[in-house]
Amino acid sequence: MTNNAAEAEDLTQDAFLQVFRKITSFRGDSAFSTWLHRISVNTVLMHFRKKSLNQVSLDEPYDNEDGGKVRREIGTKDNNLAGCVDRIALARAIKELPPGYRTIFVLHEVEGYEHQEIAEMLGCSVGNSKSQLYKAKLRIRELLAHSPEARLAIRGEARTRKREKAARENWGLPEDMAMPTVPLVPELRLTA
Repeated sequence: MTNNAAEAEDLTQDAFLQVFRKITSFRGDSAFSTWLHRISVNTVLMHFRKKSLNQVSLDEPYDNEDGGKVRREIGTKDNNLAGCVDRIALARAIKELPPGYRTIFVLHEVEGYEHQEIAEMLGCSVGNSKSQLYKAKLRIRELLAHSPEARLAIRGEARTRKREKAARENWGLPEDMAMPTVPLVPELRLTA
């Protein structure tokens, strides 16, 4: 039935194992040979049902898209599962966002609303919506960064961009009337 001698031997052994396991269920209503034949046939049929599932040998190399043989690497990163971890990390990062950032991020990036629609729904300006989304994305990048150094670098880039933008815009004043840069936290001078 199998057209393969090795497979037939395996099935014969499986059939005799089944007979050994089920010998207590033999009632004696028919000949033992009939019962043995029925178990053998059922074992082969079950094998063909299971065989329709794709079996993969971990020892033999497989063909890739280019037609070349590729050896299986066991214990390496599974790219199919890596997406699950990324989704979990992203969900955690979104949960850690402040409520305002999270609301606008979910409305814009997940639900697909435009900034104008978000502004109308939340009763805020379009600029506020854009600003909150930008800050939410920065915070998510920071939360998804793997090392503390990477988080600090992302924060530093955001601050630098913000300063550069303020310097470029310079509040719309002419070049000769540029606003002096003011430290964010005023220096405290203690007098005795």
